[in-house]
Order: sequence, then structure tokens, then C-alpha cells
Amino acid sequence: MSEIRLASEKRLRLFTGRGFPELADEVATELGIPLTPTSAYDFANGEIFVRFEESVRGCDAFVLQSHSTPVNKQIMEQLIMVDALKRASAKRITVVAPFYGYARQDKKHRGREPISARLMADLFKTAGADRLMVVDLHTSQIQGFFDGPVDHLFALPMLANYVGSKVDRSRLTIVSPDSGRVRVAERWSDLLGGCPIAFIHKTRDPRIPNESVVGRVVGDVVGQTCVVIDDMIDTAGTITKAVDALFEAGATEVIVAATHAVLSGPAVERLKNCRASEVVITNTLPISEDQHFDGLTVLSIAPLIARAIREVFEDGSVTSLFDGHS
Repeated sequence: MSEIRLASEKRLRLFTGRGFPELADEVATELGIPLTPTSAYDFANGEIFVRFEESVRGCDAFVLQSHSTPVNKQIMEQLIMVDALKRASAKRITVVAPFYGYARQDKKHRGREPISARLMADLFKTAGADRLMVVDLHTSQIQGFFDGPVDHLFALPMLANYVGSKVDRSRLTIVSPDSGRVRVAERWSDLLGGCPIAFIHKTRDPRIPNESVVGRVVGDVVGQTCVVIDDMIDTAGTITKAVDALFEAGATEVIVAATHAVLSGPAVERLKNCRASEVVITNTLPISEDQHFDGLTVLSIAPLIARAIREVFEDGSVTSLFDGHS
């Protein structure tokens, strides 16, 4: 005999950082496996230490960490976890980042600016990641920043199915908060039976973060139930201005739907006081008790992530998770 053969089996292990362990618990429950025990703590000067309590040699490792506040700490912890797995001889390492930090810095608006979304991809590749798994990137071209497979999952079907079950679709209009998300609005329309779409003309000064000027509504929204869609709600300034603009244009009801609830600064207060009848988000980021309010609906992203992890592990098809159709 000129070779040695092993009858070994593939092993899936799920790891989580400290950014959002509750989501990791949900994903683990969906997969029917426990999280791999991990020891993680901070030194007095803020440095992070991570050690896995069980052998990870030869396993298919999925490292889940949502880049919540403080975002730089969560990213660094995930990078350290990936490095530890690489040095412990994990067979394949997949970074699962439901919310991908720095995704808004995907291009240069002016000279002497970074493209931080590309830097993020380079960091994960250098740390030892073989694959990325993310949900609703700010722009799809970020997938090309990573030199390896990227599983770009979409929350759109889940959000659209929920909203579609709550409204009269004959009076429904999908509204993009700016011209850049019209294509996403068209996909919402396709899933909800071809309802009309509109968008809001918006301008933004790249020198002033988290602030935009909302102009006129482009499209007929008179007497309609409008669903304003976006990938994230940060300070909620843009989305609440859009709600006001729609009511001024004659809408009878407005619902807000977004994937990532960053909810920085005055966001919760703005959403509480705006005229939207419901704000629908997913739990790609943790939502604390004091951020909950009447009219807020949180849908779990865990089943989608668990299904994607299982498909990747079993070398199955994830195309339906990429194109936004389930």
C-alpha cells in the first residue's frame, strides 16, 4: 500500500465572541449543536485574550460576531478568534458577521480618504479566514473586496413576507429612501405582487456624517400605505425625515423596514416620535431593553444564518440565500 486513508468525518463547530452571544445561542439551537466553550477576557490595558476550551483541529469552524458597539472591539475580538483557530489547525474558517462593520466606507468620496470596508476584508483574510458570511451589505460590491467566497445573505424575503401579511397589498407602495436603493425596492415589489414603487430625492454632504437633506417624493403615494426600506437605521434622521415627507405627499400610513438596527444617539427617541405606525427590524445587532418601544417589531435572523451555515458545511446550494428568494 502506497498511501494511508482515514475514514474521518467532517465536523462543524460554532464559535461566538462577546458581541452578541444571544444571537449565537439562537443559531446554535437552530443547528442543534452547542456553542464551543471559549474563554475570553480583557487585560487591564484593554487587550483581548481568547482561548478555546476544546480541540478544534480539522473542524469546519464558523465564528459568529456581530460588529455591535463598541464596533472596533468586536472586530478585533473576532480577528483574534480567527487567528487562534488558524494556529490550532482548524480545517476551514468562516467569519459570520451579520452586521459587517465599516461597510459604509466602501469608496472614496474625496482624496486622502480610506476604503475601510476593503481594509476589513484584508484583515480577515490575513488573520486566516477562508470565507465570509454577511447579511445585507451596504453595497453588494463589497463582496469583491474579499479574496475568497462570500455568502451574502438577504433579510428581504423575511421582512417582505412579514409586511405583506400585515397590509392591503392593493394600496401598498414600496419607498426607497434614496435613488441608490431603487433596485432593492423593485425586488420588494416583485415579492409582493408587483406593487408600485417610489423614492425620495435626498442629498448628503460627505463632510458631515449622519446627516442628509430630504427633498421631494418621486412617485405617487397619495392614499397609499408606504413601506420605507433601508439596510440600516443609525441615527434615524434620514428615515424619520422620509416618513414626514411621505405624509406631506399624501400617504395614509407609513411602515419602516430595515435589516440592521444600529440605533445610535437620538435614534430611538426619533423613531418613537415619528408618525410611522410600525418599525420592523431584524436582530443582526443586539437591541437592549431601553431601545424597545411601542410599534417596534424585531424579527430573528437566526434561522437564515443557521440554514446558510448548514448549506456551506454540507456543500449544498446557497444560491437562493444570495438572490433574495427562499
